[in-house]
Amino acid sequence: MSGKATAVAPSNIAFVKYWGTRDVEKTLPYNLSISMTLSECVSRCTVEHLDDAEDDEVLLRQGDDLALAPESFAAPIRRHLAFVRSWAEAAGGFRVATENSFPTGAGMASSASGFAALTLAAAAAMGRALEVEEASILARSSGSGSAARSVLGGYVEWPGDEKNGAAKQLAVADHWSLSDVVAVVSSSAKEVSSREGHRRAMSSPVFERRLQALPERLHRVRSAIADKDMIELGLVLEEEALELHLVAMSSQPPIFYWTAGTIAVLRRVRELRAEGLAAFSTIDAGPNVHVICPADQEAQVADALSRMGEIESVITDRVGSGPYLTDEHLV
Repeated sequence: MSGKATAVAPSNIAFVKYWGTRDVEKTLPYNLSISMTLSECVSRCTVEHLDDAEDDEVLLRQGDDLALAPESFAAPIRRHLAFVRSWAEAAGGFRVATENSFPTGAGMASSASGFAALTLAAAAAMGRALEVEEASILARSSGSGSAARSVLGGYVEWPGDEKNGAAKQLAVADHWSLSDVVAVVSSSAKEVSSREGHRRAMSSPVFERRLQALPERLHRVRSAIADKDMIELGLVLEEEALELHLVAMSSQPPIFYWTAGTIAVLRRVRELRAEGLAAFSTIDAGPNVHVICPADQEAQVADALSRMGEIESVITDRVGSGPYLTDEHLV
């Protein structure tokens, strides 16, 4: 039976990140991760299931233009569609149209929001209702582990193992009103993909040390979220981000995601704290800096960052309640 559905799914920013995959095909990381689901950085994906189609068509909207996606973009989408089709025991093909409200491939978890939206829309287009746990496991099967977290709102933990493959919610969005002010120092796609970074991670001499430190770090983040302790959370955020990039930089061959703009923003965030703001930085696999702060300080942080010549733009976002289906289709 043919059908059409559109899902909007948010990106997320990892407080404790996973870096290094022990099984690439199953997307099984070495460690647990915790993230905050966002509300404004989203992917919108329309999926049409066509019973009489034999192939899948992938369209990408950029601005007002909707065109066939480049093969490098479309290939992983087709692979995931094949997986979802097999899971649903369905025939036919899919017509997909997708867009992002923020830079793609620039280290801002566009794959997380994109594959979460694709998973939810494809299932709905086939008339399949998904429980959250099943949606998380299916989204992870795309190859984007972060997508397992983007099917949930608020504050989310992903165990990332086969037995407990689904993410779980630690706290709802309304529990703690935090903002993520993103200093975009480069909107270009990064040269080394996260998938390749995960593959190289184990070659770093810092990798094992980081794994040993993570149990305590995870405990501190869970407690900080539960207690709404900005200072404790912020200290862990910066420690975690710096160590992840130490792993990347010391991998073989090394990966350098940072730019001069990245370093300038990190310095400015420290200055903002000295000026009395509770602003703390974290960085995913890319050059752009996420500044986490209480929602009532968002405007001050955004204004300070927007005055910096080293950045292209500032995106203000907040903790969000998660994905949803909509009738506003892209095609």
